[in-house]
Amino acid sequence: MATPSVKAATPNPQASKRALPRDASSEVPSKRKNLIPTSALSRPSGLFVEGSIVRIAMENFLTYDICEVSPGPHLNMIIGANGTGKSSIVCAICLGLAGKPAFMGRADKVGFFVKRGCSKGVVEIELFRTSGNLIITREIDVIKNQSFWFINKKPVTQKIVEEQVAALNIQVGNLCQFLPQDKVGEFAKLSKIELLEATEKSIGPPEMHRYHCELKNFREKEKQLETSCKEKTEYLEKMVQRNERYKQDVERFYERKRHLDLIEMLEAKRPWVEYENVRQEYEGVKLVRDRVKEEVRKLKEGQIPMTRRIEEIERQRRTLETRIKEKATDIKEASQKCKQKQDLIERKDRHIKELQQALTVKQNEEHDRQKRISNTRKMIEDLQNELRTAENCENLQPQIDAITNDLRRVQEEKGLCEGEIIDKQREKEMLEKQKRSVGDHIIRFDNLMNQKEDKLRQRYRDTYDAVLWLRNNRDRFKQRVCEPIMLTINMKDNKNAKYVENHISSNDLRAFVFESQGDMEIFLREVRDNKKLRVNAVIAPKISYADKAPSRSLNELKQYGFFSYLRELFDAPDPVMSYLCCQYHIHEVPVGTERTRERIERVIQETGLRQIYTAEEKYVLKTSFYSNKVISSNTSLKVAQFLTVTVDLEQRRHLEEQLKEINRKLEAVESGLVALRDTNKHLELKDNELRLKKKELLERKTKKRQLEQKISSKLGSIRLMEQDTCNLEEEERKANTKIKEINVQKAKLVTELTGLVKVCTSLHIQKVDLILQNTTLISEKNKLEADYMASSSQLRVTEQQFVELDENRQRLLQKCKELMKRARQVCNLTADQAVPQEFQTQVPTIPNGHNSSPPMAFQDLPNTLDEIDALLTEERSRASCFTGLNPSQVVDEYTKREIEIQQLTEELKGKKAELEEYRENISQVKERWLNPLKELVEKINEKFSNFFSSMQCAGEVDLHTENEEDYDKYGIRIRVKFRSSTQLHELTPHHQSGGERSVSTMLYLMALQELNRCPFRVVDEINQGMDPINERRVFEMVVNTACKENTSQYFFITPKLLQNLPYSEKMTVLFVYNGPHMLEPNRWNLKAFQRRRRRITFTQPSQ
Repeated sequence: MATPSVKAATPNPQASKRALPRDASSEVPSKRKNLIPTSALSRPSGLFVEGSIVRIAMENFLTYDICEVSPGPHLNMIIGANGTGKSSIVCAICLGLAGKPAFMGRADKVGFFVKRGCSKGVVEIELFRTSGNLIITREIDVIKNQSFWFINKKPVTQKIVEEQVAALNIQVGNLCQFLPQDKVGEFAKLSKIELLEATEKSIGPPEMHRYHCELKNFREKEKQLETSCKEKTEYLEKMVQRNERYKQDVERFYERKRHLDLIEMLEAKRPWVEYENVRQEYEGVKLVRDRVKEEVRKLKEGQIPMTRRIEEIERQRRTLETRIKEKATDIKEASQKCKQKQDLIERKDRHIKELQQALTVKQNEEHDRQKRISNTRKMIEDLQNELRTAENCENLQPQIDAITNDLRRVQEEKGLCEGEIIDKQREKEMLEKQKRSVGDHIIRFDNLMNQKEDKLRQRYRDTYDAVLWLRNNRDRFKQRVCEPIMLTINMKDNKNAKYVENHISSNDLRAFVFESQGDMEIFLREVRDNKKLRVNAVIAPKISYADKAPSRSLNELKQYGFFSYLRELFDAPDPVMSYLCCQYHIHEVPVGTERTRERIERVIQETGLRQIYTAEEKYVLKTSFYSNKVISSNTSLKVAQFLTVTVDLEQRRHLEEQLKEINRKLEAVESGLVALRDTNKHLELKDNELRLKKKELLERKTKKRQLEQKISSKLGSIRLMEQDTCNLEEEERKANTKIKEINVQKAKLVTELTGLVKVCTSLHIQKVDLILQNTTLISEKNKLEADYMASSSQLRVTEQQFVELDENRQRLLQKCKELMKRARQVCNLTADQAVPQEFQTQVPTIPNGHNSSPPMAFQDLPNTLDEIDALLTEERSRASCFTGLNPSQVVDEYTKREIEIQQLTEELKGKKAELEEYRENISQVKERWLNPLKELVEKINEKFSNFFSSMQCAGEVDLHTENEEDYDKYGIRIRVKFRSSTQLHELTPHHQSGGERSVSTMLYLMALQELNRCPFRVVDEINQGMDPINERRVFEMVVNTACKENTSQYFFITPKLLQNLPYSEKMTVLFVYNGPHMLEPNRWNLKAFQRRRRRITFTQPSQ
């Protein structure tokens, strides 16, 4: 295939736009009113599939006056610049095949598709059929906003056209088959359910979508039947429960009758039981009274011996107590005498101890005196030796004078050193004050930088959080990473900030700048994927553009009022400056003044600049692709928001250098202070040393006189101590004599004390014996008195018990008489009539055959009052529960409801059978629908995955549902990933970028291509959001897939193509041109162009 050529000119609004063909299958312009299919006659029909488009004719339609297009059977590539009319062909296909105008996304009325100024437009589509081509014509009336339809030149209704189009499986409303330019973004917005429906209609068998719809209808009917069965089952259960309650009411009526009869019998027996109980109680009380009377007699007889014994013991006790008192008096007198003797012995002992202590004191005093005399003599000897060795004091005065002079000189040097230290300290304080002042200036500069960060945090919080993360993790990156551009840019004059902010996009202003692709991927994975922060990142060029010279010198532009290029208005790190020069050409964009705006026309004509800034405006200049004319547009500059905070980096660097100089001076002053302090310390040490020497010399001068005075004093002390002497032997002899005399007196007193102790001990033994006798008598008396008191108490209690029992006997006797009388009255018996043996009550039988308990005899009832009362209470409570019963009404309602339950059971059985039938139908239809659908989705997934794998990406398609029985919730889910470091994500309008969505959409449509049963597919400008690599890969897949044998027709519309793309002989390339120099339709000769092309083709090999 020959390389396509392009012919362009300046657009003319009044000129017709026409499509120029490039070969036999290209577009053919025509002026004919009746569009007759001529190109289809010469084309072999075997290449087209049933329903493919053979010809498209348009008249007064959008941008076309008259145009006819003859597409090929395989891939049709429609190429042309924007605005030439490519999408008009897509609109013609949609509207010509009974599509809705709103589906195109351009207008909701068909009249808006007619060329402006015309009252009528025509679209004609010729479709291939083996039985004969189908020509559909649509005439559009603008005034009435109506369409008139024709099939093979015969008028028909729109419904007939829609039926004919549907019979060929053409679905212009299905995005899987027909994807216009304005609907590309909506494909990603399709829900999984909508995508499944579109896929079924597009490539599934004709019955697949019908089975799906039947399943949804069957499921809805199944839910209705399930609800109906559930409601009827609940109603039937309520009816059965209510009838069970009625059945119980019938039985309860007769149960109540039985309880009332039992109550009557219990009330009859109760008085007799009461009488019998009281009679038995009377007999028992009578027996107990007689027994208590006998006990009283015995107790009175047993108290007489005890009284006599108690009186005898009392007489013996009084005699013993008199004798005990006499012994106690004698013991007291003997004890007093013993005490007196003991006191005398103790006084003698104390006297002996006093004599011994006085002797010991005198011995210690004499020993101490001798020791003091010895020590004093030794001290005198030492002092005399020291006095003999002492030097002559007259030779020390010259040395003292020399030391005094040296001391005066050292003090003078010390004063000078201290003065220098004070000067150095003042200098240090002054430098520290300067250091604080410079530090405050630097802090103010840093605060300005913080203002920029605050603005970033308020406007772009995610970017600010990413900055904080970057500052804490810089060690993870191999090369330099710059913070967002708005933080790194520093305006030299904040008045010029508006130029920079208007020139650089806000996305790039908050973008991080990287020097390495790997660093950027690490950053985005951590910040964007893991932390979910919305941030931007860019890569600086490998070759730096930061110092690239402008194409024109600024001196040449000053005559127009320009004063600087954008690059010279601010400072920035080298990677940031390089990126801005490469991306925004800031080294080529001059900034002017009001003078520049006044001469703007001259500037535009003479300078050839692409972008210009004046005082308050921005001018952008472009050259028309068709006419080569310069087109200019100007916009007012927005007020700067982020870069108005200016930090004078030069001044800050000057302050930092000044701070370093101050620190250097401070270090020098500090080292000088240390040296002076060391010198001063050395002088102080020398001063102290001289003072000590002078002090020693002065002490040596006065030492001899002091020694003589000490020796004289010590000699006097010795004389006094020698005069004070004591005779220890005489004192010891006197003390021993006195101690012997005292011991003789003490022995006599001990002998007397021993005799008194023996007398006292004998008296104590006699007294103890008397006390033991008295205690024995008292114990016996107490025991007898206790027994007597117990006997008396028991007697009183027994007598009181006897009285009470006798009174109780009289009361019970009277009560027995009253109870007998009442019992006879209850049983209707006279006083002389005998008591019957038993009473019986016959219980009636329930009509439905249920009998109550067997008859109960009188004697079978309980025989105690508690049991009778308990049974009475129980039976009365049970009988009270059966009030308000109406036996006849209960039985009638019970019978009526039994009939209704039987009818409802039959009806419910029929509903369940119908439900089972529907479930069987659902199972059959589900098998016919779901299995082919799974196979179809698996095939789509296989091709879709292969396409993505060939692009070093990953993608998969699967059938998704949350509940197998909810057939209206089935859908197709597309999941893709474009980076190896991420996971598969579902295709949505928000997660992937525009280019990624376009690639995914295109590859899904390509996966449908080979499975497609639709005759053609249209995709309009889907490659616009792709990057060059993905666009090339997708184009190769489109060519390889759409140009295979037995594939449907494919229309691919694009405004541009990359260079050196692969082409196939089976594809058709349709170029769309427009402009005032186009050939008129009557001058267009297709055959002449074909002959010229063949001549060029034949001559090429010889060359």
